[in-house]
Amino acid sequence: MALNARRNRQLLECAAPLLLEGEQVELTSLAGVGSVSARRQALTAAAVGVLSAGTVMATVTPRPLYVVLTDRRLLFFDGNRGGRPGGLVLNLPRPYVSAGGSKKAFLGLQYVTHLSVSGQEKALKVTFPVQHRADGPRFVSGLPVTR
Repeated sequence: MALNARRNRQLLECAAPLLLEGEQVELTSLAGVGSVSARRQALTAAAVGVLSAGTVMATVTPRPLYVVLTDRRLLFFDGNRGGRPGGLVLNLPRPYVSAGGSKKAFLGLQYVTHLSVSGQEKALKVTFPVQHRADGPRFVSGLPVTR
C-alpha cells in the first residue's frame, strides 16, 4: 500500500525545493531506518515494566523516515512529526548506494534491505513495515546489488 494521497503530496512538497533541475521522483514511501539492538529493546521493556508495575509493555523500533527515491538521489525525511513529513535527514547520491541482504522478515509482514554507501563501513538497515512492504522490492530494484 503506497502512501495516501495527502501524505504523498506533503512529502513531494518537502522534496520539491531540494530537487535538481530535471530530477524525477521514482518512488515515495515510509520505512524504519537503522537498527535497535536486542539489549536496548530488553532494557526498555524492563524499565517500562518496572515503572508501570507490569501493566504496560514497550518496544523500541527503528526511526521512521519518509523515503524519496529519485533518478539521482535517495532523500530521507523525518517521519516523527505526527505523520507529516519533516525536515531532510539524509541525502545520498544514488551512484554511491547499493542494496543487499534484501528479504521478507517478521513472518513475511516486513521487507528489509541493507544499503551500502561508498566510503562507509557499516550498512544502513531499511525496514518497510507491513503497510509499505510492497515498496521494498520496488525500492531495491532501482539500486545496484551489493555483492
